[in-house]
Amino acid sequence: MVDVARTVVFALFGLMFGSFLTVVTERVPQKRSIVAPRSACPACGTQIETRDNIPVFSYLLLRGRCRSCRARISPVYPLTELATAGLFAGASATFDDLFQAVMVAVFLGLLLALSIIDARHRIIPNRLVYPALLVFAAVVVAGGAADRGLDIVDAGIGLAAFGGGLFVVALVSPRGMGMGDVKLAGLIGLVLGSLGLRYVAVAGGLGILAGGLGSLAAVAAGGGFRGRTIPFGPYLALGAAAAAFAAPQVSHAYLRLLT
Repeated sequence: MVDVARTVVFALFGLMFGSFLTVVTERVPQKRSIVAPRSACPACGTQIETRDNIPVFSYLLLRGRCRSCRARISPVYPLTELATAGLFAGASATFDDLFQAVMVAVFLGLLLALSIIDARHRIIPNRLVYPALLVFAAVVVAGGAADRGLDIVDAGIGLAAFGGGLFVVALVSPRGMGMGDVKLAGLIGLVLGSLGLRYVAVAGGLGILAGGLGSLAAVAAGGGFRGRTIPFGPYLALGAAAAAFAAPQVSHAYLRLLT
């Protein structure tokens, strides 16, 4: 019951964090403040009242429309909130240590926001990635010093291996790999590396596999590569999320195939 209660609490915090992420995904690409002014309807500019800013529930009560002008509200907002709640709940259920669970939950929420931005605008903003690198580096150091199961050395190796590996790819094929992807890979390597290098290996393998399959599917649907820019960030994030939840099982299954 304690585990269930903790997961429910994580999910509720995930809903609130997801609501904040909807602001981040809208304003960061526009280089606007994520703190002020208050959220407003994109159609009529009316500020959203507190009662209409409750994650998911307000969207359902308003039937997906602005209270003032009745313009449609994008379903991306409640879906982002629900997805973040799911990621937070998953982190709680996967990691017994509270410190690790909180770190992974926030990390996965950030990856979701970066994926949405990259899918929409084909950018992975330095405005998010650089502070995240500093904050999570500090979290890893604090967790390692407090004996919360985080390895500082492996975090550095993960950052160098995953970020450095994609950096080489970007140098060889600058049109195929952007520096934003390189920085994102470094962030993934840092956070997941602190949990163990097998997390980084699984994240890298699954992310690259997903990106390759996704690119082939997009090209097949669109009729070729010419003039097409395919965001790689969401695939890296997908691989990282899968690794966070199942790296031990995936790595174990892979090793069994080799023996």
